[in-house]
Amino acid sequence: MQKYWTEVKASWHQAWQNTIFRKKLIGSLLSVLILLATFPLFFQYIAKRNGTLLHDWLLESIPAVDVSVWVFLVIWGMAVLSLIRFAKEPDRTLLFLTGYTLVSVLRIITILTIPLNPPVGLIELADPLSNAFYGKSFVTKDLFFSGHTSSVFLMFLCLQRPVDRLVGLLATLLVGVGVLIQHVHYSIDVLAAPVLTYLCWLLARKITRY
Repeated sequence: MQKYWTEVKASWHQAWQNTIFRKKLIGSLLSVLILLATFPLFFQYIAKRNGTLLHDWLLESIPAVDVSVWVFLVIWGMAVLSLIRFAKEPDRTLLFLTGYTLVSVLRIITILTIPLNPPVGLIELADPLSNAFYGKSFVTKDLFFSGHTSSVFLMFLCLQRPVDRLVGLLATLLVGVGVLIQHVHYSIDVLAAPVLTYLCWLLARKITRY
């Protein structure tokens, strides 16, 4: 453990000496903080809108089941793994924060421009950590595209070790299937998440180069 923290301190000390890295990291952190602060207002706004109800043949063939515990464990298990890995890799931390900002901004745009009503049979996802950013009540209309799926897939993209990436890919699959089983999202929300997240990740790579 002592060796781990020694490596963490050394890697961050070295990265912090680079002026461009410092500026980009501070910019990314400020962007994430602004997004987190505005999320409750945004989510409560979209909760009041009326949208389109999609007919999803896949969801209609799957009985809704509450798998919140498993989805929660997979998401935050991946978050812990990523935090441990990124702690020693400042470049990866910067890449993830920038990617998260881009994905979040893109989700805000798509949710605003594609208003949808929640799927029939939706069971609220019990995730006390993520739900803290929704505001006073659980929001069911932040649909296109899936934030849970995209967050885990972004972690997968930012991880380097082959075993970690395999775990991340499996976690993305489990979360995607989980939110469908629980009818939290439409199929298109989940299928589009990796594609759009990958594009954001590519852009984040260009932005974070220094």
